[in-house]
Amino acid sequence: MAKIACIGEVMIELAATESSDQAREFKALSYAGDTYNTAVTLARLGTDTTYVTRLGDDHYSDAIIARLHTEGVGTQAIIRQESTVPGLYMIHNSPDGEREFFYWRSQAPARELFTQRQEISLLEQTLNDCTMVYLSGITLAIISPAARQQLLAFLRRFKERGGQVAFDSNYRPRLWQTPEQAQQATRELLSVTDLALLTLDDEELLWGDSEDPVAAVQQRYGDYSIAEIVLKRGAQEVIIVKGEQRTQVAVPKVEQIVDTTAAGDTFNAGYLAARSAGESAEAAAAQACRCAAVIIQHRGGVIDRELYLSELAKRAQ
Repeated sequence: MAKIACIGEVMIELAATESSDQAREFKALSYAGDTYNTAVTLARLGTDTTYVTRLGDDHYSDAIIARLHTEGVGTQAIIRQESTVPGLYMIHNSPDGEREFFYWRSQAPARELFTQRQEISLLEQTLNDCTMVYLSGITLAIISPAARQQLLAFLRRFKERGGQVAFDSNYRPRLWQTPEQAQQATRELLSVTDLALLTLDDEELLWGDSEDPVAAVQQRYGDYSIAEIVLKRGAQEVIIVKGEQRTQVAVPKVEQIVDTTAAGDTFNAGYLAARSAGESAEAAAAQACRCAAVIIQHRGGVIDRELYLSELAKRAQ
């Protein structure tokens, strides 16, 4: 049985309400974060999932752990750090559903991930039964350069034991000192990646691709041992790259897009869940598109579980 560990940061989320009253604009409180969103959706899809992060000793951190328990996500790999609280972010949406984020996360405990050797050893024991580790470019961005090297060493040992690594580059320029720093960290992580879940817009932004960006991705990562590259392109076809082979999967049109937050995260969950269950890459991409289609019709990175599963089931019919 597949078991996936997701590594990253979960934050307190404030999202806009339906009210047009600007004084009450940010009122809906929840919890979200790119790898957290993926972990929750993976569990909703029936995949054995655990979450790896650092949280504080405050009641918001208590609530995050309680929420993970409710969702069926394992919390045994979460470290609690005294006198700290999770990061906070706000979402502002434009009329077409595109979003802008505002962050307060500089002192978040997740920034201390992979800094303590003893904790890393305990983490390896805790994740001993996992078959895959999933993380993102945001996971890389929030930790120190030294911690990134500790993370890379951990992933190499994980692969030596037969595990696989899935990675979403998820480039956010404001989290990096320079694009060159992000490029180097991305290259290093992709050197240990088995399954890359990339967004073409991020690739173009990070690397400056212009003409034929898909070919640029293939050329850039051709020397790596990446078995499967999945390129998300918004409303355009998903492209799956395996060596020299390209496969396209259509993305169904979605009406009334409200908020594109977590579209990529839930896509990743749908893809990983299907592939872990033995489905083909094409079937996995189709499920991933359905997962993303549900979330973008609602506000926030994670919506009510029953609502999500109900709407997802309708799309699968």
